[in-house]
Amino acid sequence: MTPSFQQREPRPVGRRAQISWALYDWAGNAFATVILSFVFSAYFTRAVAETPEAGTSLWGTTIAIASIAVALMAPIAGAVADQGGPAKPWLAMCTVLCVGATAGLWFVEPAASAVLLALILVGIGQFGFEMSFVFYNSMLPRLVPSHQMGRLSGWGWGLGYIGGLVILSVALFGFIRVETPPLGLDKDTAEHVRIVGPLAACWFAVFALPLFLWTPDRAATRQSPGTMLRQGVRQLVQTFRRIRSHANTFRFLIARLFYYDGLNTMFVFGGVYAAGTFDMDVATVTLFGIALNVAAGLGAAVGGWVDDWIGPKRTILASLVGLLACGTILVITDQTQVFWVFGVALGLFMGPVQSASRSLMGRLAPADMETEMYGFYATSGKATSFIGPALVAWLAEVSGSQRIAVASIMLFFLVGIILMLRVRDPEVE
Repeated sequence: MTPSFQQREPRPVGRRAQISWALYDWAGNAFATVILSFVFSAYFTRAVAETPEAGTSLWGTTIAIASIAVALMAPIAGAVADQGGPAKPWLAMCTVLCVGATAGLWFVEPAASAVLLALILVGIGQFGFEMSFVFYNSMLPRLVPSHQMGRLSGWGWGLGYIGGLVILSVALFGFIRVETPPLGLDKDTAEHVRIVGPLAACWFAVFALPLFLWTPDRAATRQSPGTMLRQGVRQLVQTFRRIRSHANTFRFLIARLFYYDGLNTMFVFGGVYAAGTFDMDVATVTLFGIALNVAAGLGAAVGGWVDDWIGPKRTILASLVGLLACGTILVITDQTQVFWVFGVALGLFMGPVQSASRSLMGRLAPADMETEMYGFYATSGKATSFIGPALVAWLAEVSGSQRIAVASIMLFFLVGIILMLRVRDPEVE
């Protein structure tokens, strides 16, 4: 089959449309950074769950369940969306789901009785967040020529990390580390920390709007929902039947399945590991998150240019080697200063591996099958992503050591490197 980058000629779009698309990364990173990785995860582990180990186990199990749901639904939803045409209606539904669940985290008080509520809301929010990026990512190949996908993808990831930096700064210096919290928030009931739920929800909703206003979408096919569903499922079945014609694409997706599992698990347990092993409080974990986002934003922005220069495959491989090296040091050291240095250095490689993965999928996806392929792309990041959190949760429970549990993440990066060597970059090799 002819590679998709030769089949698709995207409509010329203006810079405003491209920036509006990239701003969705800025918007969504509020949930990924403030809720999943740093502030709320550390709050749940230290103040809501009975013990850090129990919190780690429950948090990991919840993320695993949400990930399985995404893995099952993403390819089907993507195939159906391709039949209907526009991605924005689907994107809007998933965005509203995540925003609503995130806002509800305000009601999670620092007590064991709030554990179930916290886990339900985080699970729903995670599902909506991950599904939204199936439809968001599928818009990329139609906004720029293939030789500029790395750049635009990198801009998006860079904006996402900068957005995470800004909202973490707002949370830290506007609410958490202040003598008297604004709005009459009560420190005794952790309202100055719980406010990050509504804060992240508002951030996501407001900064997602430009995409819906100014980024062009595919034309509607005017098909009924029943027809869309039948044809979408039929298209999905045909894709599996013609899997040999998509062999290189599926080799990439299998490789991504492993290294993204490691990356997602690292994101989920980053704040938990810092809080539990290095005894960092919520404010210090938030500071670490700010530094990490600065490094990751720079890495993503530079990585986008590198992607267009040397190709996404080589960019991914170089980034994975960096992640493996820095991550290994982080699970060995017991010095807080070393943790800070190599933890921040880790961020330099997070951005490029994410943005280059998205652009490589855009180069590989056949025309008119972008959303379906990005559904498989989401599945490759989630199909086994329950294994990473579940493995870390199980090892934390059995060994009683977060260090041993988090060390298992390095195996996913190593397998990902080995499998990526067999993937062909259609524009470079």
